[in-house]
Amino acid sequence: MKASKKNGTVYVGMTDDIKVRNLEHKLKKYEGFTARHGVDNLVYYTQVPDFDSAISLEKKLKGITRKKKISIIEENNPEWSDLTYSI
Repeated sequence: MKASKKNGTVYVGMTDDIKVRNLEHKLKKYEGFTARHGVDNLVYYTQVPDFDSAISLEKKLKGITRKKKISIIEENNPEWSDLTYSI
């Protein structure tokens, strides 16, 4: 999950290359939701074994409430630190 700031706009997505995709978000390479809303801080991520698992998890996370998304972030990253440079 990405966020604009602590308790800010939250975005759920998936990629097969997290390092490249994070850089694209940071550089606002593509116009869209994340660029418009300044969502470029990686605050939570997980790895899954295959594409089908990734799609399933993305749909699950997109389907939960904002409150639950925030809970997941805070359980794993209470300071909402940008994890981009630690991966």
